[in-house]
Amino acid sequence: MSQFFAIHPETPQARLIKQAVEIIRKGGLVVYPTDSCYALGCQLDNKDALERIKRIRKLDDKHHFTLVCHDLSQLGQYAQVDNRTYRMLKAATPGSYTFILRATKDVPRRVWHPKKQTIGLRVPDHPVVLALLEELGEPLLSSTLLLPDETEPLTDAWSIRERLEHEVDLVIDGGFCGMDPTTVVDLSEDYPHVIRQGCGSLAPFGL
Repeated sequence: MSQFFAIHPETPQARLIKQAVEIIRKGGLVVYPTDSCYALGCQLDNKDALERIKRIRKLDDKHHFTLVCHDLSQLGQYAQVDNRTYRMLKAATPGSYTFILRATKDVPRRVWHPKKQTIGLRVPDHPVVLALLEELGEPLLSSTLLLPDETEPLTDAWSIRERLEHEVDLVIDGGFCGMDPTTVVDLSEDYPHVIRQGCGSLAPFGL
């Protein structure tokens, strides 16, 4: 059965953040709040948790997983970013965006898009996940908590625990954080391309 932490959405309790990160470092799969909606997350090198995410969401190998980063400097370690792309990222982060970028060798091949060699990356604007990332010291491998055959992500932490209490190791209740997913922008080619319009404005990309 999963653990359940109620963490304040504006002033996260340091003790609970440390306990949550300990669960992640021990191989745990967690549900956590973001600035768009709840998400599933684990350590980047955790093969077992990655397979659990795929099983929960019924994902195939072509799905773009996301590395959730604390800041742009961390994002730059895992993605190929030129000066033009960096300026766009700087204008849009932190925020409710997922960027598709070409992965660096620091990203395990198993989470690359098999043909494009790309990965989703984002820098969220939510105190709880930023506190988790700061304590963890590395990105979270992540996917929106959208269950198969459902059109909207789960939004209530207690309901999430009831649905997934035997599938995840921890549910973090950060209150209601929205129902709309991130705006997804492909920056891996010469010009920005919108894959999905969600919470984030398209203004930083001139679209």
